[in-house]
Amino acid sequence: MTVYFIGAGPGDPELLTLKAQRLIAACPVCLYAGSLVPEEVVAGAPDGAIVMDTAAMTLDDTHGEIMAAHARGEDVARVHSGDPSLYGAIAEQIRRLRADNIDYQIIPGVPAYAAAAAALGQELTVPEIAQSIVLTRVSMKSTSMPPKETLDNFAATGATLAIHLGVRNLREIVRVLSPHYGEDCPVVVAYRVGWPDQMFIRGTLKDIHKKVRAEKITRTALTLVGPVLGNIRDFKDSALYDPAMPHVLRPVEGAVLEEPID
Repeated sequence: MTVYFIGAGPGDPELLTLKAQRLIAACPVCLYAGSLVPEEVVAGAPDGAIVMDTAAMTLDDTHGEIMAAHARGEDVARVHSGDPSLYGAIAEQIRRLRADNIDYQIIPGVPAYAAAAAALGQELTVPEIAQSIVLTRVSMKSTSMPPKETLDNFAATGATLAIHLGVRNLREIVRVLSPHYGEDCPVVVAYRVGWPDQMFIRGTLKDIHKKVRAEKITRTALTLVGPVLGNIRDFKDSALYDPAMPHVLRPVEGAVLEEPID
């Protein structure tokens, strides 16, 4: 018996990996976070399968269902939104599975920031504009942040920020980031990425709070901040396809070969 932690992606059922789709269709028990995972994602569960929305369940409840499946020798598809390695709350589940000697595997999924960038039609790492992305969140009623992982510290790097679970604290985010990025820095608030009612609110640190408040968005939103989100046209091409930068897969006679640049 195995528990499969499956990344369902941000909402669009077509963003399921083939492996995720196959396992959901094979497991006789499917536990999914219904507040973040659409029913369409688990619609492929086999006939007669136990399919349960865990949104209102506790950790003890879900582990109890897993233990019951274990006693029956049945595999479990534990379906989470996005990629389970990022704010998936699987660490505490894994701790219990290990204590009970229950096998598990993690099946990666499309994270929200990647789906948001795709929907926006842009790359998040543009040469000489942004080469780093910080995936973080803010503390409100959820688990506190480690002392050095502050928004102020991350903002000092100037990197692109992908801020989870923070739209209700947007005023404070703007206050902390503005001295580092400037009030004209582009911001995108991505609401329910991958769902039929997805919405992208573009603005700047100066006006994004007002725009989001007008749309009455208070949850299920990712906040992206950084210069790369602007309408940038004047940037240097990457070295990947530069004819003046030969590498082992594109040799030039007489040139010293280097490994290709990712």
